[in-house]
Amino acid sequence: MAAPSSPGPARPSLALIAGPTASGKSALAVALAQALEKAVVINADASQVYADLGVLSARPTAEEMQGVPHRLFGHVDAAEAHNAARWASEARATVVEAHAAGAAPILVGGTGLYLRTLLYGIAPVPVIDPAVREAVRALPVAEAHAALTAADPDAAQRLNPADTTRVARALEVVRSTGRTLADWQQAREGGIVGEIALTPLILLPPRDWLRARCDARLVQMFDGGAIEEVEALLARDLDPDLPAMRAIGVPQIAAYLRGDISRAEALAQAQAATRQYAKRQFTWFRHQPPADWPRHEESLNNDSIKKLVIILRDRLLTG
Repeated sequence: MAAPSSPGPARPSLALIAGPTASGKSALAVALAQALEKAVVINADASQVYADLGVLSARPTAEEMQGVPHRLFGHVDAAEAHNAARWASEARATVVEAHAAGAAPILVGGTGLYLRTLLYGIAPVPVIDPAVREAVRALPVAEAHAALTAADPDAAQRLNPADTTRVARALEVVRSTGRTLADWQQAREGGIVGEIALTPLILLPPRDWLRARCDARLVQMFDGGAIEEVEALLARDLDPDLPAMRAIGVPQIAAYLRGDISRAEALAQAQAATRQYAKRQFTWFRHQPPADWPRHEESLNNDSIKKLVIILRDRLLTG
């Protein structure tokens, strides 16, 4: 993410609480909302948009929301393939709606691509020629990376040679459009960062604390309806490539329900996948957002939440 320009005094405020899964974002967002005269919490997590993934996405329950209005949670059916562009459009409209109602919008989530798209816009890459896409996707990753080295050496050097998805994306873009993906990304459009006064906070708690939280939460999910949630999803016979069907926990529980693995194995695999996801998020949020965005690197408890609420509230009120 590029650093935002200094906000002008007339710009409406927007709070942002981001960080890896299980870092305590939702609890902090609700506490901040309660400390403000009027506020609304807006979801920025790719899994929590799905109505069918209340348990496995750790979507806040009505009790956890504590009467605070929440938006863009569970509003998408699992049969749909939600994406960053659609979410950014919805989030922009929700932020505008909150400001019009005199409420402070609080973005909370851990999907970096969603946040980057909303704040800084999306690269206007044209639709890829289907023939080009088919040809590129048919290449073994080693051949695709070799072709990318010739067509876009900067991207080839930047990307992991074994990263099938990103290598193919970079290659299909340059072959189909004649411009590199980095070139298109320089022409991002539609971001709101120049229109708002952003008050961000990144939660980066100790990794041991975060891993323990991830593991404990998966146990609670398995005991609290996650298995039944996946059973209901499977009964719909949805495309297994849909984002909701690939969400962490769904493939593992599906394997258990098929009899391929035990419940304990499904839990262990889901825990491992969650820890790996949290690690990727942790790395992204440590390095990608602007350096001047505050990072909170301690675990959260009631006392630290109270202190952070005071800091965020004061920043929001003073602009």
